Amino acid sequence: MGYMSSASAQLNIFRFSIGAVILALILGWWVGGPQQALVVAILAILEISLSFENAVINASILRKMSDFWQEMFLTVGLLIAVVGMRLLFPVVIVMVTSGLALGSVVDLVLNHPEEYAQQLEAAHLSIAAFGGMFLFMIFIDFLLDATKKVHWIETIEKPLARAGSLKLLPTLVGLVVLVGLAYGLSEHDTAVVLESGLIGLITYLVVRGASRLFEQLGGVGQLAQTGKAAVKLTGRAAFASFVYLEVIDASFSFDGVVGAFALTNNVIVIALGLGVGAMFIRELTVWLVRHNTLTQLKYLEHGAYYAVGSLAVLLWAGLYVELPEAVTGLAGAVIIVASIIESIQERRALKAH
Repeated sequence: MGYMSSASAQLNIFRFSIGAVILALILGWWVGGPQQALVVAILAILEISLSFENAVINASILRKMSDFWQEMFLTVGLLIAVVGMRLLFPVVIVMVTSGLALGSVVDLVLNHPEEYAQQLEAAHLSIAAFGGMFLFMIFIDFLLDATKKVHWIETIEKPLARAGSLKLLPTLVGLVVLVGLAYGLSEHDTAVVLESGLIGLITYLVVRGASRLFEQLGGVGQLAQTGKAAVKLTGRAAFASFVYLEVIDASFSFDGVVGAFALTNNVIVIALGLGVGAMFIRELTVWLVRHNTLTQLKYLEHGAYYAVGSLAVLLWAGLYVELPEAVTGLAGAVIIVASIIESIQERRALKAH
């Protein structure tokens, strides 16, 4: 009986996601019959499987925020993720990269989805450069964090953490990598990659820098060994972290939106599938926070950051060669599973002593 009660409580956390999936399948069926309903389900599964590391990264930030901002992440943040990033932002991307007016792009979305998909695919170079750089900076900033006490792969992480005392090192690494990334491309592609990558780097520095500045001004303490924050982020610090979370989500969502057109050109079906996947990831993030999972699984956070680094590299590799979606998803999944297994093994070893 206790097990059943516990299982019910676990499912209750995901009640909105479960309800949203059912509603999305019904709407997908109504829009395009059973085939489009199946596409909705496939897109939702792909979004969830490709974004698990996103949930873990989000949880590492969200656990420092107050209950109010955690609710904002699930409500307002979800609206931004689903409507803003999965539906409206691709329209903005096409406007910027193609030079078309808003009305023309909306016309493509509603009446010429095949051409809209082609325009979005043409923007993939900019998307990969921007998103890859933003995600890479998240990864390299983690590796070069001089305050980090727990190390998973010590031979790599300890020396890099010591080097992280040089405050400008992450930025310098990002710039060097960006220049190297553009090498070997055509003149046009080099210009696009350098510009988009630099925007990604600057966006990271501004958003992450503002978050850290407001944390310091607010006197926010470090996370205690128990995994609970000494002081919860509120006010400007919480808002800056909230914006940071949304930009992270955008960086994860770009490639999924582009790849979704391989399954369907129906923008409504794409928004439904990716939207319910994003909702599940949001609720999974809160579940990880409320169950203190990052503390119980010592290396899970590390695995997520390494998965983010691998995703950035794979996004950049896609500039030179075509990579299957499965490679992108499986690379991160393998790393995260490895971090979970090692975390469990270490817990058992400590209990045995």
